[in-house]
Amino acid sequence: MFVESNVSLQPYNSFGIAARAQHLLRLHGEEDVRALLAHPQWRDAPKFVLGGGCNTVFTGDVKPLVLKVEIAGRRLVEASARAWIVEAGAGEYWHEIVRWTIEQGWPGLENLAAIPGTLGGAVAQNVGAYGVELQDRFESLDAIDLQTGRSFTLNAAQCAFGYRDSVFKHEAGGPNGLGLAGRALITRVRLRLPRPWKAELDYLDLERKVAETGIDTPDAGQVFDWVCTIRAAKLPDWRVLGNAGSFFKNPAVTPEQCTDIIAREPRIVYYPLADGRIKLAAGWLIDACGWKGKSMGRASVYEKQALVLVNRGGREDPVTGGEVMTLAKAIQTSVYERFGIQLEPEPVVV
Repeated sequence: MFVESNVSLQPYNSFGIAARAQHLLRLHGEEDVRALLAHPQWRDAPKFVLGGGCNTVFTGDVKPLVLKVEIAGRRLVEASARAWIVEAGAGEYWHEIVRWTIEQGWPGLENLAAIPGTLGGAVAQNVGAYGVELQDRFESLDAIDLQTGRSFTLNAAQCAFGYRDSVFKHEAGGPNGLGLAGRALITRVRLRLPRPWKAELDYLDLERKVAETGIDTPDAGQVFDWVCTIRAAKLPDWRVLGNAGSFFKNPAVTPEQCTDIIAREPRIVYYPLADGRIKLAAGWLIDACGWKGKSMGRASVYEKQALVLVNRGGREDPVTGGEVMTLAKAIQTSVYERFGIQLEPEPVVV
């Protein structure tokens, strides 16, 4: 077991923030985790689990031992008349899993294409896009308790998935008493791709693609290409312009609250939810407050999409986590003062 010291985390977070890890351990399998937990120096040390770093904002150097998850491997577990069950290591990159399943003839993840990060991070975040969330395709996962070393398996209900949320984003004593943040490390994930397959096109951007192309019965590969094109047009490539994707969650309000806001702001963008609440477009709220293209220091609101904050300092003179959070808090204040709505950040702030 080799623990690295004083490691730059700039290559390991999509914002390109120049934080450092006092100590970092790369994990390639369960045996590495067990070696860690048997080590007298490190078994009881505070730990921070890091996947692709695409949903993380570092506000300083990281003192806990950083566990860099690099567990690989992909396989088909089961093929039946009802579903394909595929399994992959938590360190596999999400977009490559999506591409691989489609190339193998196992559709179902195409709406979630082009989302950066690793599989483990995608589960913890319950990523979603274009009418589909990861929980809709989730079967089960394997994880290790970082306190006891015990392996365990969780199903969807036990993961407590919510909107960009799961049990892995909360510490013990969180919502419903659940919380595995800092305590459990995901090793492998199984996804359920339902058969027969049906294209999920009930989303405005995809409906526009159907109208533009005249293809009303696209295959999974076509939907995959559409989603990649749509995301590339709206969102900056983090490898070129550092960012953490959508920075704020779309807030949900009661119908009464929505009616009140519509009376004042009739152009507001909103969507009904299955539970009766109304989801408001956070990007629209931020844009309405005049933030698109504005900067604070080296942190800026992306000029094409107000929901994305970006690193204008590049890799040589990178934005700091403090600058990012100062801008984020200023945006929150503006939206609250105008609409009475408190925006909640999506990334994990460390």
